[in-house]
Amino acid sequence: MEEEINNSGKEENPKEEIKKLPNTIWKYIVSVFSFSNDKDVNPIEVIDEIKGGIEFKGYNVWILICSILICSIGLNVNSVAVVIGAMLISPLMGPIRGIGLGVGTNNFKLIIFSLINFGVATVVSILASFLYFKIMPFKDETSEILARTEPFILDVLIAFFGGLAGIIAASKKDNSTVVPGVAIATALMPPLCVTGYGLAIGDSGFYLGAFYLFILNSLFICLATIVVVRYLRFPLATYVNKRRERNIKIYIAFFLAIVLIPSGIKFKEIFDKSVFTNTAQTFVKERIKPIEG
Repeated sequence: MEEEINNSGKEENPKEEIKKLPNTIWKYIVSVFSFSNDKDVNPIEVIDEIKGGIEFKGYNVWILICSILICSIGLNVNSVAVVIGAMLISPLMGPIRGIGLGVGTNNFKLIIFSLINFGVATVVSILASFLYFKIMPFKDETSEILARTEPFILDVLIAFFGGLAGIIAASKKDNSTVVPGVAIATALMPPLCVTGYGLAIGDSGFYLGAFYLFILNSLFICLATIVVVRYLRFPLATYVNKRRERNIKIYIAFFLAIVLIPSGIKFKEIFDKSVFTNTAQTFVKERIKPIEG
């Protein structure tokens, strides 16, 4: 049997190869799942692209209004397909990713700019939905509307992983197939529309619950963006005045605490409630039998 010889001309010892095997397998697994060293990732280009989608002005506002009205119609007629169609054209994720990028890169101006545009987008969305449901005579509580009146554990997870997919796709500048799926997954539009519906019919249970769901989803999308931006080590914003830079870092740390602490607390509350509800439903199904007439 001939002995194998490597490219350097030296004989390979089979025992040495076996010893190196676990390390080689681990390196391969890491290379499969890692994207931090990807040559296609250009932080400067990604930052510029995200910044370009933050501002809500002109055509962006009208696209948002159209998507909100389509989503409201879908909720009104209880059509999942129409709701999905509305989310495909929604530009609402731009400011949310901008907030995450600002926090991840210590860019306080970007955080403020993104928050302002997030507020504009939110107000425009709720107002458009409110006017639609106020004008339309059809105000039935469809199953699609009722599904967005309070958060569920899966809603939170969908928002986080949807946001994660979105920022990973943005880092690769490959939004062609991923962002539409993210827009569906994060479900930002329906809660806003239900908020407008609740205001139109004057039911606080609807508009408070739906708006809470929207804010919670937004927080977890923002959190996913922060995680990826930090993981990819995007360049941090620098300031000439070191005292100002220190103060800005304190402000951002405070903002991050505001995002993380309530999100963690609410996540636990929703998780406990979901587990209790599921356990109760299982108990009723298994132990309580219907009375035969």
